[in-house]
Amino acid sequence: MTSDVETRVERFRQMTDGQLVNRRTFLNVLGVLGVSAGVFRMTPALAQGREIVLVNWGGDAVTAMTEAFAEPFMQADPDHTVYVEGAGPSSGAIKSMVESGAVTWDVADRNIPASLELGRQCLLEEIDYTIVDRSKVRPEHAGQWGVGSYIFSNVICWDTKAFPDWEPTGWADFWNLADYPGTRTLRRHIDGQLEAALMADGVAPADIYPIDVDRALAKIAEIKENTIFWGSGSESQQLFRDREVVMGNMFNTRASVVRRESDAEIEFTYAQGIVWPGAWIVMKGNPAGSAVFDLIASMQDPAAQVVLFELLGNGPVNPEAAAMVPEALKPLDPGSPENYAKQIPADAEWYAENSAEVLNRYIEAIS
Repeated sequence: MTSDVETRVERFRQMTDGQLVNRRTFLNVLGVLGVSAGVFRMTPALAQGREIVLVNWGGDAVTAMTEAFAEPFMQADPDHTVYVEGAGPSSGAIKSMVESGAVTWDVADRNIPASLELGRQCLLEEIDYTIVDRSKVRPEHAGQWGVGSYIFSNVICWDTKAFPDWEPTGWADFWNLADYPGTRTLRRHIDGQLEAALMADGVAPADIYPIDVDRALAKIAEIKENTIFWGSGSESQQLFRDREVVMGNMFNTRASVVRRESDAEIEFTYAQGIVWPGAWIVMKGNPAGSAVFDLIASMQDPAAQVVLFELLGNGPVNPEAAAMVPEALKPLDPGSPENYAKQIPADAEWYAENSAEVLNRYIEAIS
């Protein structure tokens, strides 16, 4: 280290009086001092401490995962503290963090396609199936770098005040501004957006993959001027809360929350939904080390997954949980046999091979 950095580190030692501090405090102090964590070879005690950081996409997901997963784990293992952060674990953020050697997240809320994309770039740890139980997910949800966390869908959400006594039957209705006028919202990311555009353009669900990107982008261009593009799940919720849009392509998890808040004035349907397996992924060099797999194993508990479903709408990925879902909530479960049959499963391999390149084209097209 340079003498300047050494001086700042000495100030850090003086500020903490030589005491062991947790990772969050450590990083905050380094930020104040203007020192990058990447200059340190952290000792196991400092790097791991007793903290595990789970990062998701913010908003209601932070409180829901804290209640469903973090609190039960800490009650069973008082030696560890689990923080749920809503910073948004984008691929770019994960890549930057791992390549800089300044990893501050342990486990991230992503999906199986992302686990393939990032794992093949050597950015993720392989899932330790000596701790995590393969039998608690379907075979296709037990990946090399990601393990199923929950099931979620891109769905059509609409304002029943704008369209009383009506329910969309598919994405063609979403694109039909003449009969169903009003501002739409689509995600500022390709996941589940291109498929919707192709179905609106008459492509049969069985023929969606491989995605005809040119055709999908041309279809999105038709409604671009009548569309607000959301970035975060919480933003998509707020657009409906503020009645800025009348129809949207959003996650069923977020749609479930606004549906509950509005006493079903905001409604959604699984017709022609795009269904995804969420996945826990673990950053290479994560500070918590193998303890993160203990947390992931605890989150396979079917009862905990039902709690998350009740709070946020994430469908349980553990097949044992199906029988535990309250009868009144089964119509809202994206993984129920009835709802699953209405949807198309996202093609993980297509996204792993094409996501980065096609996302750039999509962002350019909607800008």
